[in-house]
Amino acid sequence: MTTPWMTDRWFTSPHNYAPDVRAQLQFPPKVEFHDVTLRDGEQQAGVVFTTEDKIRIAEKLAEVGVHRIEAGLPMVSRADRAAVEAIAKRNLGPKVYAFSRCLVSDVQQAVDCGVKGVVVEIPSSQHIIELAYQWEPQRAIDLSVEATRFAHEQGLEVVFFPIDATRSEPEWFVRLIEEVATHGHMDALVLVDTFGGSSPHAIQYFTRFVQQHIRKPLEAHFHDDFGMAVANTLMALSLGVQTAHVTVTGLGERAGNCALEDLALALLTLYGVDTGLRYEKLYELSKLVRELAQVPVPPNRAVVGDMLFKVESGIIATWLVRLKEKRPVELFPFHWELVGQPPAEVVLGKGSGRDSVLYFLSEVGYTLKPDDPRVDEVLVQVKESSLAKKGLLTRDEFVAIAQAVLGSAQPVKGS
Repeated sequence: MTTPWMTDRWFTSPHNYAPDVRAQLQFPPKVEFHDVTLRDGEQQAGVVFTTEDKIRIAEKLAEVGVHRIEAGLPMVSRADRAAVEAIAKRNLGPKVYAFSRCLVSDVQQAVDCGVKGVVVEIPSSQHIIELAYQWEPQRAIDLSVEATRFAHEQGLEVVFFPIDATRSEPEWFVRLIEEVATHGHMDALVLVDTFGGSSPHAIQYFTRFVQQHIRKPLEAHFHDDFGMAVANTLMALSLGVQTAHVTVTGLGERAGNCALEDLALALLTLYGVDTGLRYEKLYELSKLVRELAQVPVPPNRAVVGDMLFKVESGIIATWLVRLKEKRPVELFPFHWELVGQPPAEVVLGKGSGRDSVLYFLSEVGYTLKPDDPRVDEVLVQVKESSLAKKGLLTRDEFVAIAQAVLGSAQPVKGS
């Protein structure tokens, strides 16, 4: 590919591929997606997934091609345990993990569910350990060593998850992870920004700091409290971190997690990193999760917003009419088909222009010359009706305006 920033499916900035930019990147040979929608996603206030919901989402995640599914924390409830067990038994393709506290009893439940791996959590900042948990710091080390070693002995892949890692005291954090790596067990270590309080540059520093102290595969689990989760995850991956923890459409605790769709598309189009996902299923996946979670998203949300490819602005609508069939990526950074969105279309509202009106007039059976003054009469009515409605006009509403100004038109086939 001679122009990786411009294909028939996307058109981004060529600066993304400038040699000076590319020289800074150290992406691993393979980037894995570890989806936590069924656990951290459900921690968003008010979100409840039934066992059947979780199975449907897991099946769709497998269809999209995610590499790992964190199916839940079995200790939360009997329903959560049933969901984890049911998903693990289905052999959907992705590796299925459970989440557990650093307790042998939690890990045992994960074992009993038949999962491939377990993500074992412990508070890793002294202030959280002492203030929130009211423990002596040594207890965090002891529990971590015991639980991770037990998990390994049971044949599970063990991912160590130190809560609040980015706010932890550096010397204490190093002590914790080294003790677990030496006396317990970890197949991978997660860089955890529990409260989303890191900038991309801080993540760069923190990632390199951890890499200097431990030789284990690293994973990134970042929250979005300052809107940085995707950027922070990209930064970590570009430094060699191998696995990204994501949720569908950024669902999750407080402001949510790193959004699967945003990260996948950014990697593909901005960095040339193909994770092997079925990108054309992303919109479909998001719609399913939004429906089951009963959580709406802004209509112009990146990648999966329902109005993302609706064009109202007059000049852009003109461009769309001219370029939709020829080169639509001149108007959008990626083609709607890439993520499974419906085709782009012109819509009518207060921001519409004469070309939009002419386009819709022809669609409903009117043939007017561009300089016909009645076009402006229709346009004025469109703008005033949209303003009164505070929204877009339907086709029937536009037809009523056109008939009031122009009289009846010849019916258009299929209209």
